[in-house]
Amino acid sequence: MENNATTTVRNAPERRRYELLDGDAVIGKAHYLPHTTGKGPQRIFYHTTVSEDYAGQGLAARLVQEALDDTLAAGIAVVPVCPYVKTWLRKHPDYQPRMTPVHPEHLTAVQHAGSQ
Repeated sequence: MENNATTTVRNAPERRRYELLDGDAVIGKAHYLPHTTGKGPQRIFYHTTVSEDYAGQGLAARLVQEALDDTLAAGIAVVPVCPYVKTWLRKHPDYQPRMTPVHPEHLTAVQHAGSQ
């Protein structure tokens, strides 16, 4: 399947994820947890997936970039726990100074959310 004009990204806060859509079909997800510290609101990005039918088109990179841009534009700090997000950030060093370092409390929040 080809990346075309019907591919969009949207935030689905009720499901705590950004969704990559081809028309109305969800073909990718960037999951996050809202988190708050004394320094303000954060989103812990912990898992990113794109349907295998859409592999090799750069769609995961687009999903992550749009999710991070939207989060930062809203004044929410980004915490990159997801391995894909970390890899993407290594390739985009201009974003790195704007990221919040991962602390044990972030990992605990992700583990706690997974056990619910």
